[in-house]
Amino acid sequence: MTGTTSTNLADGRELIYFDDTATPKPRTAETTTDRRPLPERGEPGEVRFDALTDEWVAVAAHRQSRTHLPPADQCPICPTTRNNPSEIPAPDYDVVVFENRFPSLGPALGPVPAAPAWGTTGPAYGRCEVVSFTPDHTGSFSGLSEARARTVVEAWAHRTEALSKLAGIKQVFPFENRGADIGVTLHHPHGQIYAYPYVTPRAAVLGAAARKFYDGSGGRQTLTGSLLRAEREDGSRMVMEGENFSAYVPFAARWPLEIHLVPHRQVPDLAALSGEEKDELAHVYLDLLKRLDALYPTPTPYISAWHQAPLDDLLRPAGYLHLQLTSPRRAADKLKYLAGSEAAMGAFINDTTPESVAERLRAVTVPASTPSPAATTPLPSAAPLGALPEGAHA
Repeated sequence: MTGTTSTNLADGRELIYFDDTATPKPRTAETTTDRRPLPERGEPGEVRFDALTDEWVAVAAHRQSRTHLPPADQCPICPTTRNNPSEIPAPDYDVVVFENRFPSLGPALGPVPAAPAWGTTGPAYGRCEVVSFTPDHTGSFSGLSEARARTVVEAWAHRTEALSKLAGIKQVFPFENRGADIGVTLHHPHGQIYAYPYVTPRAAVLGAAARKFYDGSGGRQTLTGSLLRAEREDGSRMVMEGENFSAYVPFAARWPLEIHLVPHRQVPDLAALSGEEKDELAHVYLDLLKRLDALYPTPTPYISAWHQAPLDDLLRPAGYLHLQLTSPRRAADKLKYLAGSEAAMGAFINDTTPESVAERLRAVTVPASTPSPAATTPLPSAAPLGALPEGAHA
């Protein structure tokens, strides 16, 4: 179990400590009060409606002044010291979530304008949060202990549930950008959570396909569950299989490195996972990240994207939580750049085969981690897979 302590920073932003144990660490006002003379929070930016694509675009010019790759002694998410009064007032912590000082969305809440057309604008409502995985400035998620990874999973679930209840929120998206090649602005291991006032373009495409399949089955099956079953039965692109989660390189992977991690049970989001599922998720996720890093001599840049069902009456019934873990790295010294076909047309051309990537990920040796209550076993190359266990809308 995880202990939580909520407080506020000097400008009113919420900050929540998540502790590795059920009992929160003892903290006094002296060590947790933010004494910085911060300016008042500004008004949100704006969203503009792109009539050509029927999509919303956030305009956040105020983010030009955000912190960019500071030295370790000026890191804003390290614990506070006398010489570095950071965003986190405590002298130590396990995991922390706080509202971003330079948000793309928010801090005000509300809906986007109804019936938009060309020229429609509105406040960039929503919420952006930062998730610091560790007080240590160096390292990565893959280097966390299994207990700490479990705390992060709990933080994601906690924030998903809380943010989903805020006025106007239509989608909650936990993610991590890792590595300079991805464009990170802080080296300290961390992720983010965006709560959008609209369903994002990518989620809308995935949601429409999922709903079409769901309706075609009479509401008895889900698209993601069907794809999971097909990948497990084929076996050639599987990376690992557990009691509650399986991971595979998708049949039509777009990126040189792409892994999907899917629960065996249909759940809309991280908040809906059981305690046992969260335990296994911490173990499996660490294993996947270690496999990704073991492919090459240097750490692999990646985007870790948790796709959760939108808070939309039409799309949510067919929604199915899953992770899409992608990297543009196509060789030890080469990256895939999105150029004409991908960036302009959205027509991806993959430089690797999904089957060969899955085989490499299965074959790598990863450092052992603390045993999990539900450990998983990497699959041998092209191993036959059993039938998918029975589950809701599998």
